[in-house]
Amino acid sequence: MKHRKLILASGSPRRNQMLCLFGIPFTTAPAEIDEQKRRGESPIEYVERMAFEKGEAREISEDEVVLSADTIVDLEGLVLGKPVDAEDAERTLKLMRGRSHRVYTALSLHLGKDGPILSDVCLTEVYMRAYSDEEIQAYIARGDYKDKAGGYAIQDPEFHPVDRIEGCYANVMGLPLCHVYRLFRRAGISVDIDIAELCQRYNDITCEVYPSILHELKHENNQ
Repeated sequence: MKHRKLILASGSPRRNQMLCLFGIPFTTAPAEIDEQKRRGESPIEYVERMAFEKGEAREISEDEVVLSADTIVDLEGLVLGKPVDAEDAERTLKLMRGRSHRVYTALSLHLGKDGPILSDVCLTEVYMRAYSDEEIQAYIARGDYKDKAGGYAIQDPEFHPVDRIEGCYANVMGLPLCHVYRLFRRAGISVDIDIAELCQRYNDITCEVYPSILHELKHENNQ
């Protein structure tokens, strides 16, 4: 990022912490936009637009690179965002209980004023366990549902609402790190790290999908 300033257009503590894994200095500038879903807009169209608009919410200087992201839960076509209150969180968690849903995170990388805009989308299939009403109430009482798409944190050690996933774990947390790495490389930003190893260590997981996500980069390097 020599001579360029990286800005994360998000106030999410989780995204902030995860972006730190890249070892690139950055500042945060949370975006305030209208997050109302448009009539007839599909879940993926909606999440892509949100990520783009967050990146465009402030004027970008020539030497700035703005990374914006948006995460949604798609429950059979029903988009579940961040709960507005405890009652909404309870309704949402009961609705997802024992069912599967899709988590989409859209990324948008804005390269300076009037520069190119790169984008990517990550999808993870999430299968929720059949947690009890009492477990929901205990989780909500801690206030951890706030600022989370679908009202849950996959990494929560007490509630642990997820039975299993198919896809990227970090995506469900709100920032698919291999996809961010891929965007940075496409933008010509030097990132000399093993992001897959760092992600697995940070989240204490074993990931089976990162080879397929990073495959095209390895192919480019071998050409």
